[in-house]
This record gives sequence, structure tokens and C-alpha cells, in this order.
Amino acid sequence: MIVNGIEMKFNTNITVIELLQKLEIDKDKVVIEINLEIIPKENYNDRIINEDDKIEIVGFVGGG
Repeated sequence: MIVNGIEMKFNTNITVIELLQKLEIDKDKVVIEINLEIIPKENYNDRIINEDDKIEIVGFVGGG
């Protein structure tokens, strides 16, 4: 899988939530896009990431 332009490999297929946990990213502060499709947060536990998926993790930045 490609995550934000970096190739990553895991021993088994993982879900979106498992990827975020491995990367120590708070699920409430990001939006996940897989193969140009935004994944709803309620699907993070069920959506399996495939080996050839391209994932973008976009974080929120506050300002004023």
C-alpha cells in the first residue's frame, strides 16, 4: 500500500483503524481517502486496506 506517497507493508491485511493505530494517528483529527474515495469514519473498523491501495491521510489544521 502507498500511504501519503510512502510505500508501506504489513504482514496481514489491516483495517483503516488498525493503520491509524499503528501510525499513532488520532482518528478524530484526520480524513482518510483510499483510491480517491473518502472513507466515512463509521467504516474505519470494517474497511480492509488492500496491498495495492493508495491511501491519503489528511489532517486538520486550526488557525485564526
